[in-house]
Amino acid sequence: MGILKSIGQFLVGKDPDIFDEKGQVSHKLPKKKWEAWHNRTKTDPEYNWRNHTGITGAAKKKNN
Repeated sequence: MGILKSIGQFLVGKDPDIFDEKGQVSHKLPKKKWEAWHNRTKTDPEYNWRNHTGITGAAKKKNN
């Protein structure tokens, strides 16, 4: 049966493994890893999305 399952997953694709029983997105990472990520986004200004202003181009020339 294993080979048929593999062929079926290749042809049709496999089910995503990121949803829990309630249908919510649930990445299977350890709690410590989530906490470290969360703390990094709050304490390090480089990773804080609230400080991100996007890509800025060259400075615009002022016409007199």
